[in-house]
Amino acid sequence: MKRLLTIFTSLLCLIGCQTKPPLVVIILGPPGAGKGTQAVMLSKKMKLPHISTGDLFRENISKKTDIGVKAQKYIQEGKLVPDEIVIAMLFSRISDKDCKNGYILDGFPRSIAQAEALKPLIAKNRLLVINIEIPDSILMERITGRISCAQCKTPFHKTFNAPKQTGICDYCGGKLTQRPDDTEEVFKQRLKIYYDQTKPLIDFYQKQSNVFYSVDGNNTQNVVLEEISKIVEMK
Repeated sequence: MKRLLTIFTSLLCLIGCQTKPPLVVIILGPPGAGKGTQAVMLSKKMKLPHISTGDLFRENISKKTDIGVKAQKYIQEGKLVPDEIVIAMLFSRISDKDCKNGYILDGFPRSIAQAEALKPLIAKNRLLVINIEIPDSILMERITGRISCAQCKTPFHKTFNAPKQTGICDYCGGKLTQRPDDTEEVFKQRLKIYYDQTKPLIDFYQKQSNVFYSVDGNNTQNVVLEEISKIVEMK
């Protein structure tokens, strides 16, 4: 009996100690829906790295890397950076050690081609796709008021999430800046691209069983985060 108890206990330990596959969370939504804000908050809550292709590009642009020089022209015009550039940069990032338990993708994929390229890399992972829905009429104000910390990348908004001290990050004291592509003209172009190329991803992921969920983005940041967190906890 003692031997059987020992074996049973060992089996329970083995089952309980098995490592779950890494969790990959993809945040979808139109420009200005709050993808970056929610990704940062979720990253802190879930202790998973937040990977923003926008941030990666801005880092490469500031360092004037080959990728940065190639991408800068497309970003300033509000156009999508070609897939081969995005994929090369992103795949290098998710191979880092801090992504071994999973990560949160913000800004990728943005097209069916990118989603297809990502698919084999996450085939053994748990996948969760969160789509943030919000009316177009609200997006313009959100976009033109966005600012973020140049150091820790934490996003703020001049109206909806203003920092305690103008121009200074609440968390690290870094300087707050506005993205050069957050203008009305560029935003209209980005929104058109979203409907043409990115929105089809909704249908792409809806066809996959139990991975796609939508949340109402026209709420406070905390309410939206609570809804997203509930979905993540179910996975």
